[in-house]
Amino acid sequence: MKYVTPILFFVLLGCKSVHPIHTQNVEHAITKNALQLLEDKRFHSVSIAVLKDGKSTIKHFGELTIGKGNKPNDSTLYELASVTKTFTGYIAAKAVLDKKINLDDDIRIYLNEPYPNLAFKGEPIRIKHLITHTSGFPNFPIKSENKKAFFEGLKLINIETKPGELYSYSNTAPELTAYILEKVYQKSFEELVIEFILKPNTMNQTKFTLNENDRKRLVKGYNDKNELMPNFNRTLWGGISGLHSTTTDLVKYMKLQLDPSNLIINESHKKLYKEGSDFWEGYHWYIIENDNQLMYRHHGGIYGMQNWFVIYPKQNIGISILTNTSFNETGEILEKVVDQLYEDIKAN
Repeated sequence: MKYVTPILFFVLLGCKSVHPIHTQNVEHAITKNALQLLEDKRFHSVSIAVLKDGKSTIKHFGELTIGKGNKPNDSTLYELASVTKTFTGYIAAKAVLDKKINLDDDIRIYLNEPYPNLAFKGEPIRIKHLITHTSGFPNFPIKSENKKAFFEGLKLINIETKPGELYSYSNTAPELTAYILEKVYQKSFEELVIEFILKPNTMNQTKFTLNENDRKRLVKGYNDKNELMPNFNRTLWGGISGLHSTTTDLVKYMKLQLDPSNLIINESHKKLYKEGSDFWEGYHWYIIENDNQLMYRHHGGIYGMQNWFVIYPKQNIGISILTNTSFNETGEILEKVVDQLYEDIKAN
């Protein structure tokens, strides 16, 4: 994407540096890339968090409500959308290490009915197929109005390819994964996320269920026509979407993902399915590794906001970028911003 020289027009800046000795180079790189993004007037605000060598920088730009000048801040709650899947992947990895599930398990052993349709020529769908988008499931659940309807919808699915052979992004599969995790741990998926991820990492501002005060901090996003869009309404388990978080909590999540001593993290970062010459699927992580870099990343997009969450373990860097805009090209545009920001940070 081609950018012009940044014009500081109603762009409101905010900065919080968790470590006072944090270099100005990272702040400058964040500011440069954020202001270039906001040159595209389809974007109204952006929040960026960077963790480098254990030091974090968080900066906020723009306005959350068009014409109001209300900039985001460290307490602003964003919808994480599909980045929620990385939390599902973490708990699935823990379940494997806890021997609650096995990656090669036929998923039907966890279902209450036979579901003979959930196989292809006798080849069953296995747990590993659910978490790598290779199950053959449709993208969206055939029925999603509630959990009972979801299982009725599973009966209508026709698996047309051998599981494990073809990548096809599916929001149906992670919801079923969340259900299976509930069944083996005998706790709700929300409880599992809180117990295994949020509490141990003091991510107190990351949550599925919002109270009245939380809703006041929740971002209301726009499409490219500047129309306000609704927030996501979770009707199923939350395996695909539904978590809300702040930039400060996402820094804590970066620290977790960059911890090489964490056995669950190491399991969740394993390459389970090869999609290209340097591209793999992990436990709901897209893994890119070549001679130049190793990265774990995931994109999240919902009706009125989008985000990228990217981890570079060799450089000890994490980047999160969140915006209150969502349209077809948003993810691609944000991806380019993250890539350039990483290059700018790495160069310093």
